[in-house]
Amino acid sequence: MIAVVVKNVVLEAHSVVRIVLGREDNERLPTFEAGAHIEIHLSSGLVRQYSLCRLQADDRYYEIAVLKDPESRGGSRQVHALKIGDRLSISEPRNHFPLVSLKRKSLLIAGGIGVTPLLPMAQTLAQSGADFEFHYCSKSPDHAAFSSALEVGSFADKMHFHYSQVSSSGRMDVRETLSENLVDVELYVCGPANFITAVLEEAKTLGWPEIRLHREFFSAPAQETTATENTEFTVKIFSTGEAFLVGEDQTISQVLDENGVFLPVSCEEGVCGTCMTQVVDGIPDHRDVFLTDKEHQEGKLVMACCSRSKTKTLTLDL
Repeated sequence: MIAVVVKNVVLEAHSVVRIVLGREDNERLPTFEAGAHIEIHLSSGLVRQYSLCRLQADDRYYEIAVLKDPESRGGSRQVHALKIGDRLSISEPRNHFPLVSLKRKSLLIAGGIGVTPLLPMAQTLAQSGADFEFHYCSKSPDHAAFSSALEVGSFADKMHFHYSQVSSSGRMDVRETLSENLVDVELYVCGPANFITAVLEEAKTLGWPEIRLHREFFSAPAQETTATENTEFTVKIFSTGEAFLVGEDQTISQVLDENGVFLPVSCEEGVCGTCMTQVVDGIPDHRDVFLTDKEHQEGKLVMACCSRSKTKTLTLDL
């Protein structure tokens, strides 16, 4: 863990604050690549992940931008209450959403606060001279963090703004945008869960190969499956042979924790990948949005915070 203090708090857009973090002694922080995030340990005990929203111009600082979500479970409200001088603990940067190629064209599509991991991507692509388009979808300029700077920035010619509440702009034509970039292009999309899902479904309909589709969810889409449809199963620990019953209203990670088996957990929604565990035997019932469709089909990994088992026993490599 890294001890940091809040160096600055800036209102970037309607309900969006940018938080600048640094060590108290102003020593350098670990470097990171575009798409990375950090875990922030809040004073209440909550742990939340936020994308680093700008490449480091100064290696003493990290920057995150956070939307105050009315449906928040507490994390974004607490971040918005932070003041200059407040102390926090953070993790080193981790990256589950990296740029995979600078040689092929990149299509960046952001919905609202989903702009945060895509900004460092655009910076990296621009600095390398790579080909890319950046589509930014929001309600209005007032709701679009960093839009004023992006309109006049070093890659302003790559920017396309789509404001649903501005008649002269309007919503992005997703089909048209994806159709124009179908051949040998990497798609990176981030934003609200339903926004990401809509873009990915359209891309698959148009024939985009899954290997070209990259996404990062901040929250999970609403699940149709309810707790009453869950069935009990046994989770088995491969290294020890221990076996524990997972009830209808329990998760694998909860049962492991209750029985003293440590497994790191953060989002509890199958979004972040923190609790990803290898499957030795059994068939997972995937409830996450982190793994790809191919990884779901292979059944070699499971998100213990939300997924279940289709077989009576699921053996994990723990």
